[in-house]
Amino acid sequence: MARKKIIAGNWKMNMTPTEAVALVNELKPLVVNDEVDVVFCVPAIDIIPAMEAAKGTNINIGAENMYYEEKGAYTGEISPNMLVDAGVKYVIIGHSERREYFAETDETVNKKVLKAFEHGLTPIICCGESLTQREQGITIDWIRQQIKIAFLNVTADQAKTAVIAYEPIWAIGTGKVATTEQAQEVCAAIRVCIGEIYDEATAEAIRIQYGGSVSASSAAELFAQVDIDGGLVGGASLKPDFGKIVNYK
Repeated sequence: MARKKIIAGNWKMNMTPTEAVALVNELKPLVVNDEVDVVFCVPAIDIIPAMEAAKGTNINIGAENMYYEEKGAYTGEISPNMLVDAGVKYVIIGHSERREYFAETDETVNKKVLKAFEHGLTPIICCGESLTQREQGITIDWIRQQIKIAFLNVTADQAKTAVIAYEPIWAIGTGKVATTEQAQEVCAAIRVCIGEIYDEATAEAIRIQYGGSVSASSAAELFAQVDIDGGLVGGASLKPDFGKIVNYK
């Protein structure tokens, strides 16, 4: 059974609630595609208004982050229960910007992944290497470490429903895109790693996205690769061009 493509927009720290509603309304007719799962991962303050604006459409609203505790004295954080109550289905975990600017680690990513599954949320688990790591030839080793720690104590049944987003850090927001061959090579290595952790059936079921300056012009070739099941899209998800990415064929 072929894996259904999943194309998610990561809005990052953009869009006020008013702007979010306007953008959802603008993109609604442009992202209609029953063959693709469409997700808008939006800032926390935009979740509820975006959810209202997307009602009755094929758009799923996701979150950009989540804490691994249920509740408590964690000022500024968002709990899984808050996301579930708001109707969220997906949550980005371990984005390179969270790791770089907010000191997230492979271990905290694993805690968040386990908590997401506990609450029925689908984690979009991010991994990726820096330019230095790529130039040193350790990309695959680095990614395998991130994946192995992220999936620690995750069951095979849970893993099958997860989404992994491979984003080379050097390609995020830079306009640089990994070549199709580079993207496919790493996504294939991720699938092999999942197969080693679990089994072939789990590896075949899990969906792996490519992210990093995905555009309307690069989407079709990237998404045609055997191990690339869609994209995690940054800047282009805030523009009408996102519709062309969703309808890449």
